Amino acid sequence: MARMLILPNIKFYIFDMNKNFSIEPVYTISTAARLLGVSVPTLRMYEREGLLIPFKSTGNQRRYSDMDLERIRCIRRAINEDKIGIEGIRRMLALIPCWAVMSCTAEDYINCEAFQSYSKPCWTFNHKINLCSGRDCRQCDVYNSFTDCASIKEKLKELVPPIK
Repeated sequence: MARMLILPNIKFYIFDMNKNFSIEPVYTISTAARLLGVSVPTLRMYEREGLLIPFKSTGNQRRYSDMDLERIRCIRRAINEDKIGIEGIRRMLALIPCWAVMSCTAEDYINCEAFQSYSKPCWTFNHKINLCSGRDCRQCDVYNSFTDCASIKEKLKELVPPIK
């Protein structure tokens, strides 16, 4: 779980970056909703808005992992404490440089809607004729590398060295 560090007018959430969240989808949507203190329609809305990708069983039932629950906690904190709306969160996720994480080629860029868009995360696109075609976005490094709130900035630091 996170602990909060408060500086004047600024909040930071500090996560144990070494903690590995299970990706095994074990929680039903109702159990996940109860554990998170949200409604089932809220979880469905987060999925519809492209903020998360729940696992779907052969019977098309949604299942959530510990990693999914952590992602939802991050979303809830952004909404409730930082006052960021769904659209703001979606646009933040759209800024994740998936092409750098996946080491895309110039040809992949040309054929990738996610590379051209700043409105929604790469995992919401129907990838055709590029590195991600036919891949399960739920298993993708881009989706899984940004589980908690702190991971986005940490990953960006890895990918883009600071200017000196």
